[in-house]
Order: sequence, then structure tokens, then C-alpha cells
Amino acid sequence: MAEADILSQIETAFPGKIQEQHSLHGNATVVIDRADALEVLGELRGNADFAFNLLVDLTAADFFGKEPRFEVVYHLHSLTHNHRVRVKIRLSEDEPETPSIAALWKSANWLEREVWDMFGIIFSGHPALRRILMYEEFRGHPLRKDYPVNKRQPLVEERDPITNPWSKG
Repeated sequence: MAEADILSQIETAFPGKIQEQHSLHGNATVVIDRADALEVLGELRGNADFAFNLLVDLTAADFFGKEPRFEVVYHLHSLTHNHRVRVKIRLSEDEPETPSIAALWKSANWLEREVWDMFGIIFSGHPALRRILMYEEFRGHPLRKDYPVNKRQPLVEERDPITNPWSKG
């Protein structure tokens, strides 16, 4: 299915919920509100007409100095129909929070943890939102554009991961 057809089909299925849509270099993209995230993403996954059963990636972008500052980006692929779509949710710096989709795609669990760890975006309803790449005592979120690159992190004691594991959960 061509990108224009996917975008048209999505626009028809979700009247008034698509804030923006475009196709660039073969990538169909829709922008939705975070309030509609679970409904739209759930339908894109569960509806046989779309069947986006593979969450290829979940990431974020920081547009420091602009508002909204953050975009959470979901890359979806339909193994059934062999088509792709990118779904974006824009978030303000004051409220960098969106619903977790870990219940829809199991792979979202770790991907959401990575986005939280690196960007500080909160995924409400996530089963265990904690650091995944940085150590627990790390302060800040290193992929934010305003993160001070010369910042000195607190020194932590050396640990034996067997007798004193890094995470408690």
C-alpha cells in the first residue's frame, strides 16, 4: 500500500484525531495528541485493516528552544500488509508525559525505559519505569540538548552485581 493510501486510511479511521500528516522519502507520518495515544495506537495494532503488529522502534527527539520541546516517535510495521507508519506525539517541556504502550507491544517496555533514561520523558502506566542504560545514581538525562556535557556525576562505590545488584526491582 502506498504512503498516501495509508495516510488516507488512517485519517478516515480517526476523524479529528490526526493533527498533522505527511509523507517524505517514502515514510508516512502522522502526529497525534497524547490523549489519543492508546486509542489510536491500539487500533493501528488491532484492526486487521492496519495490522501494525511490530513496534520497530520507539524513540524521542529534543527540540530545545522550541515548544513543544519533545517528540516521542513510534515506528510501526505491518508484517501482514508489509507497510510502515511513523506516529509522533509532541510534548511540552513542562509536561513530558505520555501513556505507556507496553501493554500493546511488549518491546515497548524496554524502549520506554530507554527514552525515560535518556530524555526524561515519563510513560504513565509503565510497569517498571526505571533506568536501563545509566546507573541508578545518575542525575539528569544525557540526551537532552541542555544536559551539561562537562557535568560531573556522583561517584558510586564498586559493587558486586551478585551480592549487591544494581536494581532492586
